[in-house]
Order: sequence, then C-alpha cells, then structure tokens
Amino acid sequence: MTDWDVYLVTQETLSRERSTRAVVEAAIAGGVDVVQLREKDRSARERYHLGRKLRTLTRDAGVPLIVNDRVDIAAAVAADGVHLGDSDLPIPVARDRLGPDAVIGRSVSFVEEARAAERAGADYLGVGAVYSTGSKADIDDDEYEIGPGRVADIVDAVDIPAVAIGGITAENAAPVIEAGADGVAVITAVTRADDPETATRDLATVVEQARDD
Repeated sequence: MTDWDVYLVTQETLSRERSTRAVVEAAIAGGVDVVQLREKDRSARERYHLGRKLRTLTRDAGVPLIVNDRVDIAAAVAADGVHLGDSDLPIPVARDRLGPDAVIGRSVSFVEEARAAERAGADYLGVGAVYSTGSKADIDDDEYEIGPGRVADIVDAVDIPAVAIGGITAENAAPVIEAGADGVAVITAVTRADDPETATRDLATVVEQARDD
C-alpha cells in the first residue's frame, strides 16, 4: 500500500440519508485513496450485496476496497483486503483465507499492540481513536482520544504504514500527519459533509500540505 492519504470508512447511518454508494462515488470523484466497507448495522447478506456494488465502483476507479472485520465477505466480493479488530480472526488466519497478496490491516491503540500486529503479518495499522468520535461507543477510555502523541509513539515503534482514525477532520488532520501517520481514515468527515467530494479533496490537501511542512 502506498499513498493512502484519505481512507474512507463507510457507514450509511452516518451519511445524512444518502446511500453508501452515492457517498463512495462522490469520494472517488474527490480523489479518495481507499474505501473500507463497514456498515456495522447490516446483515452479512446485505454487506455482501453492497460490497459487490462497491467492488465494481472501486475497481473501475483503481481504488482499493477493504472490508471491515469479515474475512468471508472480503473473499466473497473479491475485495483487496480486510481490516481486523480485537474480536476478529487472527491475522495469520485471515492471511491463509485471503492469500499472500491480500492487504490486511489491524486496529491498534498501543505500542505493544502495534508491534504484535506487525509480527503477525499486518500490512498496515489503523491507529486510534485519535480524537473524540461518535462512531464507536464500545471502546475503553485508554483507547479513546489517544492523541497525536501516541500516534507518534506507535509510528516510531513499527516499520509498517499507519493510518490515523477517530474524530479526524480537515481542521485537525495536520497534527497526526506531522506525528508520522501515513494517512487519515474518516467516516463522518466525508459521509456527513454537505459535499462529500469536496470534503475528500479538502482532506487530501491538508494531508499533503502537512506532509510537506
């Protein structure tokens, strides 16, 4: 994975009554670098059918498609990879199911978690929650608002790319890039925006400028 400046995580319930497909189309037009199918509230069957539609959109645009949590759905829709959390299949099992070329990400909040994920074969890390976020209600206090400082600690501890996630907007993205994150992953900064295409483009601009500073 390279040049993952803006990583969109989908969630239709946070998309102001717009379809996930419409949001992804707008984000692609705005230059999004990778799309993750999340949709936590949907059944496996619903996510599968949506995943097939997104796979067509992303493939045509040359944008990687990652599936949150579900290795089986990632395989079924021929996604580029899967993003795993604490309660999901271990990284080596996901690798065995999806093959050596699959992109496997792992959510982490601590340095030791990051090192363990790297040893297990993760291709990248999702680091957070960096700031306050309303999209996750089940995370512990010490995994909440970890801030750019811990992002920097994690980045320094591993050799694989790290994407920062959690409450990130165009207004607060620069410090996490300056801390060493390779990109930012967002939900509502794009899905709830008046114009998701412009919001995606604005995030990309902030990331590029912060990296150049």
